[in-house]
Order: sequence, then C-alpha cells, then structure tokens
Amino acid sequence: MIYHIPSIYTSVRSVLAIWHQLRKAEIPELAKCSVLMRERSRVEETIYAMQRAGAGSLQVISDFDMTLTRFAHNGKRVPTTHNILDNQLLIDEDCTKKMRELLNTYYPIEIDASRTAEEKLPLMVEWWTKVHELLIQQRIRKDMLAQAVKESSAMLRDGYKVFFDCLTEQQVPLLIFSAGVGDVLEEVIRQNHVFLPNVHIISNYMDFDQTGVLRAFKGQLIHTFNKREGALSHAAGLRALQGRPNVLLLGDSLGDLTMADGVSEHQNILTIGFLNDQTREKSRTSTPLTSYW
Repeated sequence: MIYHIPSIYTSVRSVLAIWHQLRKAEIPELAKCSVLMRERSRVEETIYAMQRAGAGSLQVISDFDMTLTRFAHNGKRVPTTHNILDNQLLIDEDCTKKMRELLNTYYPIEIDASRTAEEKLPLMVEWWTKVHELLIQQRIRKDMLAQAVKESSAMLRDGYKVFFDCLTEQQVPLLIFSAGVGDVLEEVIRQNHVFLPNVHIISNYMDFDQTGVLRAFKGQLIHTFNKREGALSHAAGLRALQGRPNVLLLGDSLGDLTMADGVSEHQNILTIGFLNDQTREKSRTSTPLTSYW
C-alpha cells in the first residue's frame, strides 16, 4: 500500500485530517497532488473499515525524528534527538566534529534507495554504536538535557497539538518508536506540552549513574533497521495497545514499515510515509520505498 506525503514541510494536520475523514463518506485529502498511492481504492477501503470499527479499535504507531518532527525549516535541517545533544553544554568541539563526520558517512547510506535493508543493517549498528560511545565519553549530565532541548531548534510538525490532543480525546494510544535518544525525545514533547497519558515511547534511553552522569545506554540498541525486533519484544507487551487491531503507521524510512509487527491479529494497517529526502527519485522510481508505502 502506498500513501506518500512527499513534502519536507508536511503537517501532521494532514495526517489528522485522515482521522477526521474516518467519519465521512468522502476523503478529499486523497485527491491532493502531494499524496501518492499505488491503489487509491485499497486505501479507501482500509479507511472505511477503520471508520466502521471506531476509535476503540485504533492505535497509532509512529517514528519520531523527521516524522513527528520537521525535516527542515526555512531551508535549514531541524535537529534529530541525537543532533540536539550537539550542544556545548553537553559535548566538546572534538566530539561535535566526530559526530558530524559519522553523519556525513552513514546518513547517505541510510537513505540510499539502491541498497537493501540487509546491506544497511550492519552499517547502521556501526553508526549508532560509535555515536553512543562518543556520547558516553562526554559524561553528559542528566540535569542539562532540558536546557539543551530548550536551546535547540527542534520543531514538531505543523498541527502537532491538534494531532496529539485529538488522539487523547478519543483515547487512542500513540506508540512512538524511535531510534533516537528517548530522554531527549521525552523532553521535546514535554516542552511542547503534549506528553500526554496515551503516549508510550520505545527508544534508546540513557543510563545515568547516581551523580546523574551518563555511563551507558540501556538495553538493546534500536536503530533504523531493527525496529521489527523491538516491535516484537516491546510493543506487543504494552497493555494499552491490546485489543486494537487497526493501526495508523507513520514513518519516513523503510525500517519504519516493521514497527507494527508487534501488533497481534491486526486487521487493517494504513501506512503513511513522509518523503523527506530524494523526493523526486523516490516518487518516480520503483524503489523498495515506493513498493511498500
């Protein structure tokens, strides 16, 4: 199923509009030029099935960086949760330089549509591991994270407040599945006043010692291309998601497609992909991205 929104400035209000359309007979948003689908009829059938089932059967599973957050603003990249840590309060110039070198090396690989997920997987593990090792060496203080987020240019997508509030009002659980840094992610949504009771987060969390200094990262590493394992081991155990077989799945990469694998006996999954990079190439070619989203 394809449901693309190929714009780096796409508002989550557009996603919310789809939810509102679950109650209507027509879905005008699907006719917009910014929306690409392989089979419109199949998308409509899925939405109508979710409409009939109601909010009580729905859950939303979403990536965070460049999905719920903006990709860019005024021509400049918006920082990911890892990038937010690039702050003099937390890390020194040498660490900043090394992290940017890693980004320039591995990010083009992550978005390379000509490579398979299997080819990318070991390289993503290598990238995330190196970054986390650098951060641990910096002995980051927990009490400085909030200030670093406040000073950053992190931005959620337009319409985020209505999106979060509507899901809360309808008692629809939102599972945020992120390969970023969970502690920073929480602080971003907290400072935007949308860390609500229906929000659940699976991410890479820091492990601080008794003095509040970073000493390690907790649990299994979560990166872009191993979210399926995380979905199977974590998401399925969340009681709030049980008995909700309809899924609205939001992401910006192929790895995000597997985030719903932890949903047992799912009935309908509507996947919405945000095209942030290489928009023309991804929308015109038969890459894995355009084959599945």
